[in-house]
Amino acid sequence: MSRGLIIGIVIALVFVVFGCSSYNGLVDKDVRVDQAWANVQTQYQRRADLIPNLVNTVKGAANFEKSTLESVVKARASATGINLNADQLTPENIQRFQQAQDQLSGALSRLLVTVEKYPDLKATQNFQELQSQLEGTENRITVARNDFNGAATEYNRSVRSFPNNIFAGVFGFQRRGLFEASQAAQSAPSVQF
Repeated sequence: MSRGLIIGIVIALVFVVFGCSSYNGLVDKDVRVDQAWANVQTQYQRRADLIPNLVNTVKGAANFEKSTLESVVKARASATGINLNADQLTPENIQRFQQAQDQLSGALSRLLVTVEKYPDLKATQNFQELQSQLEGTENRITVARNDFNGAATEYNRSVRSFPNNIFAGVFGFQRRGLFEASQAAQSAPSVQF
């Protein structure tokens, strides 16, 4: 064998080993993003499951604005109507998903503010428990979204850095979108009684 052939084989072998390592690393990070997205969806589903109980408790204990309850029910239907697979995590799709979730958050906030007018309702153990569950769920959603953003950022960094970007392009790994603050989050909400 000639010396040039041996050097060529060694270079090709190093390239194959490095390519396999890069591919496996990208797959690992891609799977972590998928898992983090599933955790986000689980927390949003938990919130959607709690809302009918909250609405029914409020309905049964107070007679107040029908439009407030209707907006919560409508926003919940809208938020649960948008389902994204991990393959569809483009910035545009995540923004559309987040807008529906923001509408639901706003409707829930209006419901909880309206409930402040009804001291008997606030005092019931069922309502206090549901309100506590919703607050806990909102915290879990925040943690899940932060975890997703962390996993997606690490993945995106790998997809864009050299020489992984070469293998990412060859094997079809695309950047993933991130959760961002909504425009409504830029100004503090006003609470009025």
